[in-house]
Amino acid sequence: MRRDTFVQTIAAAAAIVALGASALLGAQLTSSAGQHKLVYTDRAEDGDPPQVAVGIAMGAFRGVFVNFLWLRANTLKEEGKFYEALELARAITRLQPRFPQVWVFHAWNMAYNISVSTHTQDERWQWVQAGIRLLRDEAIPANPNDMLLHKELAWIYLHKIAGITDDANQFYKRKVAEEWTINLGEPPPPTPKDRSTANAINRYVEWLTPVADAARTPEELARRSPAAADLLRRIQTQVGDPPDRTLLRRYERLNALERSAVRRQVEATMGPNNAAMLALMRDTQYADAWPELLAFVRRRTLTAEYRMDPLRMIRYTRKYGPIDWRHPAAHALYWGAKGVEEALGRWHEGNKRDFDFINSDRIVIQSLQELYRSGEIYFNFLEFTSGMESFYMASVNPHFVDSYGEVLAELVQRSWADQPDRPYTVYAAGYENFLKDAVRFFYRRGQYDEAERHYRKLGALTIGGRSYAQLNDPMRAWDYSRPLQEFVHFELQNERILSAYVAVSEIVGALQGAYASGLLGDDEELFRAQFDYARTAHAFYMQRQLRETVAMGAQAGRTEFLDRDFRIVAGQVFRELVMLVPVADASAMYNRAPDDLRRFVYDLLAETYREPMDALAREQTGESFNDLFPEPTGMAAHRAMMEQRALERAEQRIDVAPK
Repeated sequence: MRRDTFVQTIAAAAAIVALGASALLGAQLTSSAGQHKLVYTDRAEDGDPPQVAVGIAMGAFRGVFVNFLWLRANTLKEEGKFYEALELARAITRLQPRFPQVWVFHAWNMAYNISVSTHTQDERWQWVQAGIRLLRDEAIPANPNDMLLHKELAWIYLHKIAGITDDANQFYKRKVAEEWTINLGEPPPPTPKDRSTANAINRYVEWLTPVADAARTPEELARRSPAAADLLRRIQTQVGDPPDRTLLRRYERLNALERSAVRRQVEATMGPNNAAMLALMRDTQYADAWPELLAFVRRRTLTAEYRMDPLRMIRYTRKYGPIDWRHPAAHALYWGAKGVEEALGRWHEGNKRDFDFINSDRIVIQSLQELYRSGEIYFNFLEFTSGMESFYMASVNPHFVDSYGEVLAELVQRSWADQPDRPYTVYAAGYENFLKDAVRFFYRRGQYDEAERHYRKLGALTIGGRSYAQLNDPMRAWDYSRPLQEFVHFELQNERILSAYVAVSEIVGALQGAYASGLLGDDEELFRAQFDYARTAHAFYMQRQLRETVAMGAQAGRTEFLDRDFRIVAGQVFRELVMLVPVADASAMYNRAPDDLRRFVYDLLAETYREPMDALAREQTGESFNDLFPEPTGMAAHRAMMEQRALERAEQRIDVAPK
């Protein structure tokens, strides 16, 4: 009996210890599950669809009920009843937040199906944004390691916004450019050092670093910079803006206005809030406080509202290139690469079939390709925020050419479909086409050594040290053995220039070659040849491509990567290139150019160089601004023409009402 009592006592003690440990562990698990949103919804809230309450009440049969809702939502979508399907999808995501496919269905329905059923560009954009916010702000936080959700968010940016399938895509691109000019300010202005990719990357890293290093809380801001804390207090009391995008938007608009030719006219009619903000911006006692405050607000906006990590943005800039975050492909790259990285942490030999790395990696490489094709953005922020259509042009950014090949080597290692013994691989085929575009671009630009270097890469088609040259193509050896000039001319046969990306590459490359090799090289014949080629290619593309697009029943505006007026395109490219080269080269290029090109850059040159140059001239240590950059004839008429163009753009808004 004593033995039995002893055993029972030990068992009871063990049971008590186990129950105590279970209670403690259970509390910790419950807390962790709630913190990481790993639990199902257990109560309905105001605004929830009625199906949420029904699903909660069904208890153990909730899964069966959710399956029924899922089937019903799919049926409603197929019937074109998108809003009804939206309601059911919202109920499912409340009942089972760990069901990624429903989040994707929900977001796709808003960004694609519902958006195109609306009547205005603004309405369309609101629904596209709703799809983005759903994935970014709700789905991914509930499923932080899910690669599918990251991939679908990246796809909306890459296909819906950066692509041309939606008639309102040009409006979307401007909205993203506006949004990220507000969030981060304009990217670093071009300088001669930017001709080196390494230098360009370093300047973009330096641009983002203050945001990454900024104060996390108002208290930390006050400790670091009492003046910045005082400035924030005055903004909140005198202007009424909280430390979020409201403040950033007002600041960026006024900052752009300060550099505008219409500054005095607008300031005369300015409201009290804008006037108070402008006075604070001009107050010299806050000169050092503004950068601290802006970095604090930008970091807070990125992390709290956009759920993006400035340190990750810097890391991707170092890895991929000088990313302009005003470009939608920049965000496709961010979310696509982040999804892959999160999934790699859970990937092992036993579960590798559960991870679709191939399609996610393809979005990463396609985003890089898009940043090469159109990553150099020219955008008039002030015009757009003033309600005008605004100038927007996206052209080739060659800084992403080499990084494309470097990243591709990493992605091929994870792709079962891209081994060198296969007769056809998607990555290799894409790389081949990419290199063809790069060769043509550098050739038109007049960088023949770079064109030749990439032409040799094209012939070898080596990725990660392994050759992917298609041995079963009998014409390949001949194709890439021809002289470079013959290859480039052959590539443009069969009207290849009708491709929007090829047209941009050819036109912008030829213009840059005309200016850099022709004007700067003092070769009038080369300048005329390249310039005339660019004008002819522009006219051919605009006449043929836009006519065929309209004939197919689509909106012409959706394929307009370049302005229809060649003068605007030529002038804008000239403007940017002049600002990239040293002052001596800029002066030489400027003075050899015709007046119709000089007019596009004169005001920017005057704003940038007049004051310091004239100061040096007064000290007799340099030439005056007017000596180096004389004002071209017809500036008044040119400014009037540009203002008229801005008004015309405002009237050319694309009609997206369903027909």
